[in-house]
Amino acid sequence: MEEAAEPGNLAGIQHIILVLSGKGGVGKSTISTELALALRHAGKKVGILDVDLCGPSIPRMLRAEGKAVHQCDSGWVPVFVDQEQSISLMSVGFLLEKPDEAVVWRGPKKNALIKQFVSDVAWGQLDYLVVDTPPGTSDEHMAAVDALRPYSPLGALVVTTPQAVSVGDMRRELTFCRKTGLRVIGVVENMSGFVCPHCTECTNIFSRGGGEELARHAGVPFLGSVPLDPELTRSLEEGRDFIQEFPQSPAFPVLSAIAQKILNETPAQLS
Repeated sequence: MEEAAEPGNLAGIQHIILVLSGKGGVGKSTISTELALALRHAGKKVGILDVDLCGPSIPRMLRAEGKAVHQCDSGWVPVFVDQEQSISLMSVGFLLEKPDEAVVWRGPKKNALIKQFVSDVAWGQLDYLVVDTPPGTSDEHMAAVDALRPYSPLGALVVTTPQAVSVGDMRRELTFCRKTGLRVIGVVENMSGFVCPHCTECTNIFSRGGGEELARHAGVPFLGSVPLDPELTRSLEEGRDFIQEFPQSPAFPVLSAIAQKILNETPAQLS
């Protein structure tokens, strides 16, 4: 039986959630960002660990590009993205000299940084740590899961889009979770239809229902379908708080419901 790791810098974290996807481009970083914002507006203190080393987009989504990471006695101090310091962020994007610099590293160096992110970031007290992982089931993906498994993560949130190609990749991702013993909290279907801002009619650009059907067949919870939403896209591009600024948006109730389902997972343990 695997022994629990010494908690160290993760000692003050109540729950760890890994956000996974079978392929890139399905909006995993979007879901990670909006989940963190929704949990924050529910009164929780949240950290985001961005270990998508080749595509660190969350600093831009939270208007934190160009901020510096400082050292303390316990390790790296994460970047706080709001005045209340209710959301903290650590990303390889903060370690690059230029925003457009590519991370041209081989596997061992990437894996070492992922392990360092897990052990050396001084998060302090958090209700949730949301981990935005690389897509797929690659070497660095396994490094992230292996590094966090000893800390008993709450589970994985798997993100897909409705079309058959993406759903097929999600099937492999669910198999990966099963083989590595990682519990699946649920499936989120992103880009699920486009709601016209003028007439509110929904057009299913990328088919529909694939994620929900696969979740049902796999016996895991389906958490919701997030529609394509110009306001959501704009808020991410500009680093704005979508949850606060666009409560009338069609994506808002879905994202809020997903966060509420996460909150309902372990109500007795929440601070």
